[in-house]
Amino acid sequence: MKNIKSGDLLFAVFFFLISAILISQFPDQIKWFKKTKLTSQPALWSAIGLIGMTVFGLIHLFLNLRIQNLKIELDEGILWIKSIEYACWFLLYVILVPNIGYLIATLIIAPCLTYRVGYRDKKMITYSMVTGLSIVLIFKTFLEVKIPGGAIYELLPNTIRSFMILNF
Repeated sequence: MKNIKSGDLLFAVFFFLISAILISQFPDQIKWFKKTKLTSQPALWSAIGLIGMTVFGLIHLFLNLRIQNLKIELDEGILWIKSIEYACWFLLYVILVPNIGYLIATLIIAPCLTYRVGYRDKKMITYSMVTGLSIVLIFKTFLEVKIPGGAIYELLPNTIRSFMILNF
């Protein structure tokens, strides 16, 4: 029997569905011009690529339909969905930086992620905050990476505001 890894069926289904959705958009998204050679058509390589993706995706799907243990596939799918959480953490960070500044956002997100990953000891959370502060100091202060200051800095007095925008 073929050595089947978990996730094969999910990948086959996902790949086939995406390619089928893309190929269904042909009439609206690509143009075929009359009186133009086939090799000069702007849609040629898109069509070849998507037809190939769909056909080979369907073959891959049929070859993986023999999977016996659906529970392993579902567990793998749940693991894939759970990984989206970390993309959401990053998006939250990207939203926070322009509003509250690089320093404050880093000092909030770093310990939150440390706690979320399972390090609940005060020492580890402190280490994460020191690491976050170090990253801010290295990138913003020493390397002078241009990261926009947070909107919250506008509430500070002029001298402190310019210092915070330049260094933190």
